[in-house]
Amino acid sequence: MSQYFSELPVYTDLMFRTRFRMRKSLFLQIVTALGAWSPYFTQRTDATNREGLSPLIKCTAATRMLAYGTPADSLDENLKIGKSTTLECLGMFARGVIETFGPEFLRPPTVEETERTLQFNEARGFPGMLGSIDCMHWE
Repeated sequence: MSQYFSELPVYTDLMFRTRFRMRKSLFLQIVTALGAWSPYFTQRTDATNREGLSPLIKCTAATRMLAYGTPADSLDENLKIGKSTTLECLGMFARGVIETFGPEFLRPPTVEETERTLQFNEARGFPGMLGSIDCMHWE
């Protein structure tokens, strides 16, 4: 929490963007949306009145695994979260993102979006290219 989310975080927003591969504001929007989607991503207390993991920690664990391919058991030292919980967070994060953002962002592009992307890429010297993941087809 103190590294990224306190009033005076240890790391800057620029470092957050580098490490999480997204802006901090986007990350916080995702956390908020997932909290509205499921109580799993809200701060809760258990039967012994102990606070559970915060939604920020749960989303941080999932995002770090996705961004870097980090193994689940390597997050326990920094985030204080066990392997099985980390894997559960990742599964819930994936389900939540698909269900929450899928209809808007995980859909096939419209004809207008496809034409705009083709024009954008052609203007930059890549005619006929919609996107490139590996850049292996550049001449």
